[in-house]
Amino acid sequence: MRVAILALLCLVGACASAPSAGTGPGGDTLDAIARDYVALTLEIGEREPGYVDAYYGPAEWQAAAHADPRTVPQLIQGAATLTERLNAVSVAGAEPAVRQRKAYLLAHVSAASARLRMLSGEKMSFADEAEALFGIRPELRPLSSFDPVLAEIDALIPGPGALTDRVTGFRSHYVIPRDRLQGVMDAAIAECRARTARHITLPADENFTLAFVGDKPWSGYNYYQGNSRSKIEINADFPIYTERAIDLGCHEGYPGHHVYNALLEQTFVRRRGWVEMSVYPLFSPMSFVAEGSANYGIDLAFPGDEAARFEREVLFPLAGLDPATAAKKARLGALIRRLGRAEYTIADDYLSGRVGREESIERLMKYSLADRAKATQRLRFIDTYRSYIINYGLGRDVVQAWVERQGPDHWRGMETLLSSQILPVDLD
Repeated sequence: MRVAILALLCLVGACASAPSAGTGPGGDTLDAIARDYVALTLEIGEREPGYVDAYYGPAEWQAAAHADPRTVPQLIQGAATLTERLNAVSVAGAEPAVRQRKAYLLAHVSAASARLRMLSGEKMSFADEAEALFGIRPELRPLSSFDPVLAEIDALIPGPGALTDRVTGFRSHYVIPRDRLQGVMDAAIAECRARTARHITLPADENFTLAFVGDKPWSGYNYYQGNSRSKIEINADFPIYTERAIDLGCHEGYPGHHVYNALLEQTFVRRRGWVEMSVYPLFSPMSFVAEGSANYGIDLAFPGDEAARFEREVLFPLAGLDPATAAKKARLGALIRRLGRAEYTIADDYLSGRVGREESIERLMKYSLADRAKATQRLRFIDTYRSYIINYGLGRDVVQAWVERQGPDHWRGMETLLSSQILPVDLD
């Protein structure tokens, strides 16, 4: 069966493109290695549900992986073999895109190998795991370093009782009523799209569907379907604030995950026939770029006070909310954002076993200023995705710095990133 599967992959993949520049011993090519990388990724997905975040290549490849997936030890060996083959391919004299393609494949096979070792029982520290999977090492700051930010928030939201309770009470005035959620989200996503489309030419047939769901460890998720289509799901179990409607519209949609995946498909799969981009392994350097660009996309689409103004002029009326303290809300949001990396230290202590579950929830309540239910959900996310959390705050900051180094037209830099195989190591 294994021979038949590989034969099928080669047969289907042969139609994708002519061999790229760069060959190895026996005429091995990046195209051939890319096909085997897709097979490896799909088979890992059979061993770990959720590992494949998106796939829009030939259905036959997915069926083959499902019918006869290798064992984890065999997949570890398969990743090692792919690394050897990649290292043997010469890209001397090739165009820069081909040289980057080799680097991209090497980085993603390395991440796949690390994830497979984790599935087989290998333990890594939080920072080691993040670097092995996502290609960048996070700084773990002492929690006390975030206390001055808490002091600023305490001064902004004074009064009796715990700071978390005061912040939760203040923010409760900006919860979108459930019966108005659809209209507010539709308006936010439409504005995110309009602002993005003024700067980035979107595929003509791009579109998405939106659904509200529950019982998830995340607040929003984009399931890319291929052919420039996405299914966006929003977790409605917890309160959704007006600013979060903008965040989700940009992050999951425009210029975030939906645009990123659509541009990758258009640039690499449709135009070049580079099949490795038809699969998105969640635990890979691709996620650092995806989450970082999706979060930076919020600031790019709504610079300065434009998000607060759009909330005040459009979203508050749609939600039936009073904008009287909107300026204070915006200031609070900026301060809470500065607390974001505290959860890296909290996750490190929790996942290593140094700090227990209940104390970790208390720490999340303190340093994210979330109520117990929301902090518990966040710990559920950490249980599920572990070091993936670095991709949001650290990813945003690294992407922002890179884009803004490219020149004054930040949208042009963003489009370059979203249409590339640029790796985290290239951004830092």
